[in-house]
Amino acid sequence: MQKPKDIAIENFNYDLPDERIAKFPLEKRDESKLLLYNNGAISHTIFKNLAQQLNSGDLLVCNNTKVIQARLLFQKETGAHIEVFCLEPISPHDYVLTFQTTKECTWKCMIGNASKWKHDTILEKKVMIEGKELIFKAERGETIGNAHYVRFFWDDETINFASILDAFGVLPIPPYLHRETVERDKVTYQTVYSKIKGSVAAPTAGLHFTNDVFDSLREKNIECEEVTLHVGAGTFQPVKSETIGDHEMHTEWISVKKSVIEKIRQAGKVVAVGTTSVRTLESLYYIGCQLAENDQLAETDLKVTQWMPYESGYSLSTEEALDAILHYMQANELETINANTQIIIVPGYTFHLVKAIITNFHQPQSTLLLLISAFVGDDWKKMYAYAMDNGFRFLSYGDSSLLKK
Repeated sequence: MQKPKDIAIENFNYDLPDERIAKFPLEKRDESKLLLYNNGAISHTIFKNLAQQLNSGDLLVCNNTKVIQARLLFQKETGAHIEVFCLEPISPHDYVLTFQTTKECTWKCMIGNASKWKHDTILEKKVMIEGKELIFKAERGETIGNAHYVRFFWDDETINFASILDAFGVLPIPPYLHRETVERDKVTYQTVYSKIKGSVAAPTAGLHFTNDVFDSLREKNIECEEVTLHVGAGTFQPVKSETIGDHEMHTEWISVKKSVIEKIRQAGKVVAVGTTSVRTLESLYYIGCQLAENDQLAETDLKVTQWMPYESGYSLSTEEALDAILHYMQANELETINANTQIIIVPGYTFHLVKAIITNFHQPQSTLLLLISAFVGDDWKKMYAYAMDNGFRFLSYGDSSLLKK
């Protein structure tokens, strides 16, 4: 049997013409197409009919992250344009604290046109916030791989960093849309349930949900709970290696409430809304296994590494793993558990919590397509061929699918 690290990425390619990539969303979110995959059988309906495809007692789990306006555009006195793309907070490291900070903060960033920004040069821009003019500055620091630490500081301590991003930042829509961000993206590129600021990309499977869809789910006794995974820019990174074993997954921050874990523990069937929810839920199993081995771990030590699922040899049941988390939270008086995950889900992976997935159609040769293949096997090719033949729209603003096994 082929080892997961030896999987050739070329086997996950398909032809995706540019005209099949949805550049803008539909006017009504829930009018999108919904492909239905059920143990090899494929058909389709409209997303607003989702409740008809699920059973009473199912539990939907959504990612409530909110996309931040993470692109900051500066212009030097020489005329050179510099783009600073905020990836994750470094100081303060906590997302809530960094958005609330009122003097300075440091972020790990990607820098566009970095050769034009010398380390001893401070970029600055005048920003109008609440009728007040603020001088916002950026200082380039240490280089970390292909990213950089950037210190931001400003001259008005009554203004927090969240307000600066809202006033100055640009929403980072996916690069494969090949267009600039427009005003309507601020609404359409957020889920209706987005709450917790931190992502640089939307959990796009959730973009199809409306209040009407949630109402129809409630009427059928289908509950919805929320987790948080802040989506990083790595979600857009193509796999450049020949085999997946040479691809390094990005690390993302996850947060799950105790009450949600208890609901998951009791649920008959967990339906993950999007690949980010899949990664969050499946990471819980490995966090639980670590805590079952050592319940003295600090919360800051909780991390799921990329290949842990394939090399750890954990054999706990799902219930035992979740119970270990709940015991840890009870002992440490935690209402929410936070961790980092680098999990990669590829063919050969054993799913522990997720029984069904709602997801969009993903880029060729992407880790997201490998995740879908891990769930449905080679039938992903049949699904994508069906979608092509039936006029489905692809990628972030495209149509969706419900995968059941």
